[in-house]
Amino acid sequence: MHVAQINFLPSPKGQRLAETLEQWPSLADIAELVAGSGTRVSVVQVAAHAERLTRAGVDYHAIDCTCDRGHRGKRVAGLLDEIQADVLHVHGLGFAEDIYTVSQHLPRRPVLLQDHADRVPGYWHRRQWRRWYAVASGVAFTAPVLAQPFVRAGMFAPSARVFAIPESSCRFTPGSRAEACAETGLNGSPSVLWVGHLSEGKDPLTVLDGIALAAERLPGLQLWCAFATSPLLGAVQRRIATDPRLAGRVHLLGKVAHARVESLMRASDLFVSGSLAESCSYAVLEAMACGVTPVITDIPSHRALASGIGALWPCGDAHALAEALVRMAADHTSSEQVRAHFDANLSFAAVGRQWKSAYAQLLDHQYRVAP
Repeated sequence: MHVAQINFLPSPKGQRLAETLEQWPSLADIAELVAGSGTRVSVVQVAAHAERLTRAGVDYHAIDCTCDRGHRGKRVAGLLDEIQADVLHVHGLGFAEDIYTVSQHLPRRPVLLQDHADRVPGYWHRRQWRRWYAVASGVAFTAPVLAQPFVRAGMFAPSARVFAIPESSCRFTPGSRAEACAETGLNGSPSVLWVGHLSEGKDPLTVLDGIALAAERLPGLQLWCAFATSPLLGAVQRRIATDPRLAGRVHLLGKVAHARVESLMRASDLFVSGSLAESCSYAVLEAMACGVTPVITDIPSHRALASGIGALWPCGDAHALAEALVRMAADHTSSEQVRAHFDANLSFAAVGRQWKSAYAQLLDHQYRVAP
């Protein structure tokens, strides 16, 4: 079985394939975890130049698509036919017109669309999008409930299968906690880590409220916050400065290198998230890969990832967060338990097996219905 994973989002002009894979690591990660399952994988990347690269058993093809969308689809279809791909795995639900055009040239190839935090098309555009989406044999979301807005809007054909597969995996490992603590300076009893933007969607102010309440019963608690964009930084700083339960307890680290995130996670007891919505939280994947107990909001993707490990708390409920932190500090899930859950359900090998099974089901169905 030969699977072609297609990214219609053009790489930056003048950027070579190796640079694109560095900038978009999940493009390589998703390909390599499938290749690790014994499936032949090629990646087709829309670009402004043609290039080929083989890495870790995956063939990467940059295809020159500096043309209109109709010709772009024809060029991509030509390459897919040339490499004899059996199944077409498309990154994102926002490129339905592109894959529809490809399918007109390759009508017998099963198409699987993978959600990457996509939204349902606007009401007045849905009729056209339904026509485009009709070529999809299957769609994949981290959690089945994330497909419901599309299903309720009738966007997919009744025959399209919905798969629940994590969006990606993670290369982090638990490592030595003592060495990580010495390297990062993290401390606390418990030490709690936040990794995420200081933005409305991540709800850092509710997390601070929960930390303040939990600190009344966990006087040794320390919160460490790594973040990139920070539109709520001013509000966060004011909240910390005006509450003696938070002053000196919350450490704003700002943006840190990805390798240092791994060290911070290795040094932490608990990982906290206040996200209101996620298609698949990479930070939660990374924390669990490092063996850190998650204390995260009760949203569909978090339920799918954690599935009985750590604690889930209702979005916006600071009191529930405080209770979860106190409970997890007292009844701490071991790093080995968290990592065992990751290995069984979220690792490269585990997710690769899920993709392989999905591809095989679509290909088998295609063979059975073909005239």
